[in-house]
Amino acid sequence: MFNSRLGCSSISFRHQDLPTALRTMTELGFEEIDLGALPGVCDHVPYELDLPAVAVVAAEVAASGLRVRSVNGDIGDLNAVLDAGGEAARERHLAALLTLTADTGARALVLPCGALNHEPGRSLEEDLDAVAAGLIHAGQRAAGFGVEVWTESLHFLRFCWNLERAELLAQRLAGSGVGIVMDFSHIVAAGEEPLEYLRRHEGRISHVHLRDAVPGNINLSIGNGHADFAAGLRSLAAQGYTGHFSLELETRDVTHGERPAAAAKAASFITDLI
Repeated sequence: MFNSRLGCSSISFRHQDLPTALRTMTELGFEEIDLGALPGVCDHVPYELDLPAVAVVAAEVAASGLRVRSVNGDIGDLNAVLDAGGEAARERHLAALLTLTADTGARALVLPCGALNHEPGRSLEEDLDAVAAGLIHAGQRAAGFGVEVWTESLHFLRFCWNLERAELLAQRLAGSGVGIVMDFSHIVAAGEEPLEYLRRHEGRISHVHLRDAVPGNINLSIGNGHADFAAGLRSLAAQGYTGHFSLELETRDVTHGERPAAAAKAASFITDLI
């Protein structure tokens, strides 16, 4: 029904419990998903993620028959200074998320590009170094689980919120194996140009999130904002991008009842562009 490279994030249906969201995406015709595991954004994966909880979530996903491309998770602010207890808690949560990623057959765990704050905790350079070091460490641990780590950068709400910081982070990650997730909505919300983002990140992009935006607002349905998806997808194709795309429709301009139809409409539109 839709292009095989196009999936849907469970964040799109975060108002439903996980089994219901999985059923909704299956009924719409999706075969692949990103699994939301972001406390406060999408509670499809419990934050207290012990091994029994991992087993429950993995079983629910397996029963749906859907493929999982990535798990979109969070292990805390990578530019925060933690004490020994905080570091240990982060390591435990990272291990649980990597176990979930492997057990659901996903290719990668997606982690944020820093705190939900644009201001450095120490200095711009020190905080960028800390975020990069945390991501590289997570990527090294992921290798032991047979999966990868990607980071969504730039992210309008996070530390690496604009094109300059996203590029500085990407430079620090070069050669590390940590992939970059491009999100059209965050680029547009930051007042940046997706084509310029693509020029600066050529060959670095592992996955693409799709949602519309206007400057300052990331929560619009595809077609209701300023993102030029046709030009962006043409540029990705010209660069030789062969990865996948995911509709991450955590939008505020439709009701929950309208959300399935809006997702289907967006999927048809993007399928034609791919």
